[in-house]
Amino acid sequence: MTKIGNGGYGGDISASQAYELLQKDKSAILVDVRTKAEWTFVGAPDLSPLNKEPVFIEWQEYPSMQVNPQFGERLRTAIADHGGDASTPLLFLCRSGARSQAAAKAMTAAGQLRCLNIAGGFEGSHDASRKRGAVQGWKASGLPWAQS
Repeated sequence: MTKIGNGGYGGDISASQAYELLQKDKSAILVDVRTKAEWTFVGAPDLSPLNKEPVFIEWQEYPSMQVNPQFGERLRTAIADHGGDASTPLLFLCRSGARSQAAAKAMTAAGQLRCLNIAGGFEGSHDASRKRGAVQGWKASGLPWAQS
């Protein structure tokens, strides 16, 4: 079991560490909490090399960006559909790590025991040219991803 840190969830891990955990622990689930627009136009993690698929549930619904009131219920259903339970490792991903951290905290408070935030998210922070995708995160780590 992941110890709940001072932040109210299991803590932060890098995108590379997350991919390694997804590879080693067949029960681990990647939860992409970005918006439908981000999944469609920016891209999404490709877990097919691991014979897995991410779970896609908006933490904040586009375009209002209000917290999705069905987030917890939909995620618990997805966990059960994957044969998981309260001890299933959940790896939360957003653009840069803020929304995913909020989702990890919420699900920890709701009773999930192993909620981890992927620091740097899918695109990471801005680089010197104020562009994302090159400094940190899923893309910059060279992990598999695809656009629709």
